[in-house]
Amino acid sequence: MMEMGVVGLVLVMGILVWIRRRMVMEHRKGDGGELPPGPRCWPVVGNIFQLGWSPHESFAKLARKHGPIMTLWLGSMCTVVISSSEVARQMFKNNDVVLAGRKIYEAMKGEHGTEGSLITSQYSTHWRMLRRLCTTEFFVTSRLDAMQSVRAKCIQRMIHLIEDASESGSCGVDVGRFFFLMAFNLIGNLIFSKDLLDPEMERGARFYYHAIKVMEYAGKPNVADFLPILKWLDPQGIRRNTQFHVNQAFEIAGCFIKERMENGFGESKETKDFLDVLLGFRGDGVSGPYTFSSRTINVVVFEMFTAGTDTTTSTIEWAMAELLHNPRTLKKVQMELRSKIGPDRNMEEKDIENLPYLKAVIKETLRLHPPLPFLVPHMAMDSCKMFRYTIPKESQVLVNVWAIGRDSKVWDAPLLFWPERFLEPNTVDYKGHHFEFIPFGSGRRMCPAMPLASRVLPLVLGSLLHAFDWVLPDGLKPEHMDMTEGMGITLRKAVPLKAIPVPYRGTLVVNE
Repeated sequence: MMEMGVVGLVLVMGILVWIRRRMVMEHRKGDGGELPPGPRCWPVVGNIFQLGWSPHESFAKLARKHGPIMTLWLGSMCTVVISSSEVARQMFKNNDVVLAGRKIYEAMKGEHGTEGSLITSQYSTHWRMLRRLCTTEFFVTSRLDAMQSVRAKCIQRMIHLIEDASESGSCGVDVGRFFFLMAFNLIGNLIFSKDLLDPEMERGARFYYHAIKVMEYAGKPNVADFLPILKWLDPQGIRRNTQFHVNQAFEIAGCFIKERMENGFGESKETKDFLDVLLGFRGDGVSGPYTFSSRTINVVVFEMFTAGTDTTTSTIEWAMAELLHNPRTLKKVQMELRSKIGPDRNMEEKDIENLPYLKAVIKETLRLHPPLPFLVPHMAMDSCKMFRYTIPKESQVLVNVWAIGRDSKVWDAPLLFWPERFLEPNTVDYKGHHFEFIPFGSGRRMCPAMPLASRVLPLVLGSLLHAFDWVLPDGLKPEHMDMTEGMGITLRKAVPLKAIPVPYRGTLVVNE
């Protein structure tokens, strides 16, 4: 009987998926267009089994056969994959509004919808209000300048922790862990003006734990995203577990918010933190709310933690890995740092403009290892045309920036880590206007925190390289390092990077 039930369920699933695909095909015919080409798909599962361990790499291989704009079926989900700068230009220049929707995965669906979410809210008046708040209050130059000391304090605390760890043994330290703790603590200071990872901050440790668990569950492949009949079952428990940890984190953040409201906010401060801005918000009541609800504030706060910590960590870890993998490049960037700054002071943000090779290292890392290889998934809010193809309404649209950054038609020696390419005159930047290099995206849904990232990434990496020499543990040779990619929300290393920090004493130590 049980076997008959399973067979019946599979048949029902197959019929529903077939109906969904027929509906898309009929809609396409009504528009007088055709879907972009793509590989043949299996019943029910579609092209899921063609993803491989690294979907961005699998899609890049399929694109070489089927073209830079390609249709895949992930179960019943129609997915259009963009894999070239030319098609990305067409998307962001000519179809930015209609493709500004968000494909919401099950793990992202909260109990209260997407209220307050800059990441998952659909393109709307409410979303534009949130975006405007970010660009005019959070990440505007004046506020970033005013909070330089906060960033410097968090980075120097990381340096001291690494120094302490280096004294405990010679087997190397898990550098990614220190980067993550620094990024988390930095965001805690920017939002709450608190060191959430202070040993006496018990609530901060619990908030950190729940944030980690949310990112862990949200990064797992979820069969319920691709087969709608399974959504109510939540067979892997991903949505259920994600929401449990989200609610726990919200409860803790809510305590911080309540305390700030009871004690007054922003009234006697020279520099307001992000929570002051959120609590002091006053809208017009027309284009958005007059004030933010506690739920909206909670969502904004939590998204800053989840979006900012993992992406910063992965970029710095990959930069360190590539430098240790390429000792001559490591030596070159350290020589620049130590000649421009000297041994008697810490690196400061004002130094960044005088360190072109350091900035080139960051850019080259973002080209080869974009933190979000597909950006955040877009969704077609209505049917539209790209070139001669039709993109059906509600299709998921993935921009494979990992593939675009390794396109041999655009980049010389694309697999080579060569920061010098970014020192050439009229080089490209990552501000969303050069479509061969869009690690932060482009258009309306470009990452609003890019101005902050452009300060934090070189400051963190430069501080680490200025304060320490770095040696691989256990006599490991640079050419034998494991440089494979892991699977998750962000593009982390599959094997965490371990290295030995040697406090700089005036003589450069380099792996050869």
